[in-house]
Formats: sequence, C-alpha cells, structure tokens
Amino acid sequence: MSRLVVVSNRVGPVKDAARAGGLAVALVEALKSRGGLWYGWSGKIEARGGDTAKVEDVGQLTLATVDLSPEEHEEYYNGFANRCLWPLFHYRTDLTAFDRRYYEGYRRVNAKFARVLLPLLRPDDTIWVHDYHLLAFGDELRQMGASQRMGFFLHIPFPAREVLTTEPHHDTMVRGLFAYDVLGFQTEQDCERFRDYVVREAGGRADGDKVYCFGRSVRLRAFPIGIDAEGFSRIAATDKDARRQFEKAKAGLGDRMQILGVDRLDYTKGIPERIRAYERLLEDYPDARRAVSFLQIAATSRGDVQEYQAMREELDGLAGHVNGTYGEFDWTPLRYLNRPVARRALAGLYRASKIGLVTPLRDGMNLVAKEYVAAQDSEDPGVLVLSRFAGAAQQMPEALIVNPYDIKGVADALQIARYMRLDERRERHKALMARLVREDVAHWRDDFLDMLAAVPRHADVAVAS
Repeated sequence: MSRLVVVSNRVGPVKDAARAGGLAVALVEALKSRGGLWYGWSGKIEARGGDTAKVEDVGQLTLATVDLSPEEHEEYYNGFANRCLWPLFHYRTDLTAFDRRYYEGYRRVNAKFARVLLPLLRPDDTIWVHDYHLLAFGDELRQMGASQRMGFFLHIPFPAREVLTTEPHHDTMVRGLFAYDVLGFQTEQDCERFRDYVVREAGGRADGDKVYCFGRSVRLRAFPIGIDAEGFSRIAATDKDARRQFEKAKAGLGDRMQILGVDRLDYTKGIPERIRAYERLLEDYPDARRAVSFLQIAATSRGDVQEYQAMREELDGLAGHVNGTYGEFDWTPLRYLNRPVARRALAGLYRASKIGLVTPLRDGMNLVAKEYVAAQDSEDPGVLVLSRFAGAAQQMPEALIVNPYDIKGVADALQIARYMRLDERRERHKALMARLVREDVAHWRDDFLDMLAAVPRHADVAVAS
C-alpha cells in the first residue's frame, strides 16, 4: 500500500484530533493506517517566510509545515482565498475582490507549497489535496515533474458557470484542476456545475464520471462528507462535559423549548435572515412567546475583514431589536453568543435543543446539521430545520427543508417543528440517523481513496477533447 500524503492549508491537530472533530479524526486514522505525511502551512507568519519544511514525526505519521511571510499571507490567504474565492464560490460576487495582485500571490504560494513538498515525496505516494486554498497546487506540482496519483476535494460549493466566469482567471483555475486524477465535490449539483463549465465554457466533453479538456481527463464524483455519527452520539449521551452542559441548559430553560443555531460568524450562514424568521415566529404565533428561547452561537471568524465587522454590528442590532420588542423581565427571547463553544459542551447543547435551525444561504455541506441529529435522544428527538441550499439537504430529506430567504416560510416551519408529534419525530430521526451512520466520515474517506487508488498513475498523454 502506498504512503498517503495529505495536503491542506493548515496541518490539523494529531494528538488531540478527536477534540477537533470528525475530519481531523478521519485524516489522522488514514495517515496512521497507511503510513503518512500531513503537509501544509505552519500557521506562523515570519518576516522571510520559509523555503524548507519543518518535519517532525508524531507517532506513526509525519508532519511537515512551512511558514509564510506577511506578504504571502496577505495575498494568498487573506487576499485571494478569503476575499476572492470564498465569496465567489458562495455566490457573493458583490463581495468578491478581483485583484490581480492577490491572484499572483496565490499562485506564488501554491508554487512554493509544491516546491517545498517535492523533495519529501516518494515515487509511489498517493497525494490527497484539500480545499479552495490549493486549487493551483496540483498544476504547480505536475510542472515540477511529479507523476504520483493525486486527488483533490473541494469542501465548499462549486459555483455556477455564470458566477465563476466573473473571475478574470477562471480559465486558468479550471485548467489547473485537470492536473489531478480525481476531483471530489460535496454534491451532485457541484459536479454538474463543473461539467457545465467544462463543456459549455472550455469546449471539453463529459462521459460518465470522466471529463475531458485541455488535453487531459479527470474523474469526477460527489463524495458528501460525513461525521463520526455513532461516536458523536455517544459523546452527547455519556460524556461528562456534554452531560453537564445538557443539565445546565435544561435547568435554565425550565419548560421552555430551545431553538439552537450554531455557526461561524460568516455572511454565508444566513444568520440575519434566521433572526428575522424567529422574530416573525413571535409576531405571527403569539403562543410561541415565553414558550421558546432562541440561542444563536456565532463564533468570530476573520474578524479583521470589514464585511465581518459590519455583520457583527448588524447581528447585535437585530438581537437587541428582538429582545427589546418581545422580551419580558423574566424572559429573554434571543441569546446571542459571539464566541466558540467546546465541541463536547456543544454536544450537550444540541441534545437540550428541541429545534436545530440550520439555514445557510449557501454551504458546501454543513456538519452542524449532522451533529445536531447525531446528538439527539432517539426516544425524544428534536427536529432539524434545514436550508435547501446546504449540501446536507441532499442527504437529509427527513428534515424540514426551507428556503432561508423566505422569512415567513422559515417561521412557519419553526411552528410546525414545535408541535410535531413524538411518533413523527422518532420516525424522521431514525431515518436520518441510519443514513448518517451508513455515510459517515470514514465512508467518505475510504470512498475517495478507493477511487483514487483505482486510477492509473498520472502520465502526460494527450486525450481527445
């Protein structure tokens, strides 16, 4: 079995992978089982950056990291990755920074990552590259002579052709993806959007799970990422931190029903629309007043970016308006926390909440939806209200699927969830949980790597386009 080399923007935790979550666990287990190397940015910003990797062995696997200079970090990470690709791939062209300097810095850092990794590679390695920070990495590595099997997985949505082509370098970005042997996306819709671009914009062709363009072919498939559903369910039911948080939440709620939202503070998550929908619930359904409590957790992300600062101010204002309009001396309708909650404590909060409100405007998958379901008591489960624009909606049809832009529609769904019968809640939860267990994070990992192992080693052979 070949050695696995995982390449990601940041190298995840190894010793404390379980606390970090399912993805870190899945990758660490794969690296350990095959013998492996995890490579990426160290997280350090040094004046001169770095042109060599720091390599250390941690148990059965190896970590290799490289530093970035302030200029590299600004152009590659803050600039092109987070001010261009992130909003663009989430359909926010109004927030996309089309700055050539950012793109050139992104290419330079992708080339640097490839150059530093190259001496560490073995001829029979299998390389698995992750996410939008590294779209150009495979192309740079191929240009340096690497011929190992190499796959790429995109964790965020792939945009429609009409959106992607607003970026001046769209053709170069897509051409670079053909350096990989396997491309993985979260949903079939993402695959269809990629095919549409290749066929209608780039003049390529598609045949089943293969697409041909730029003199090369690549295999394409949806690999919806999962969680360790059984493991997270055990945490929610038995872990002492989870139980402590559960009991604390239940004591504070009394006989009220808790609605819970958990997100990073990001304009893609639909948090302002969600708060307006909750306000509409209180307005249209007076019986909900004093009977429910909405807890929204929104940990700060990219707090130095102006759009995120403005969003935080907007949410503060919305929360104040709801509480000022409907609150009473012994009832606060909405509690808004702008800080992270430890994962095990979060499991207890999920379990204490009778409605999970997950309504992103656009999301690659959204694992909060899956964690909420996994944390529920199967004898008395809560109800998941889920955006149709989350990738998870394709795997979770038993949730109450809503349009997050339809404020009244979301409010109506919340009211339906409040009064849903126990037998229906159990039936929906059973179906959801069975699928989460069957299509868990280990299945996602093994499915991708099995497909990658089945492709021939990369060779520079032209194919008909």
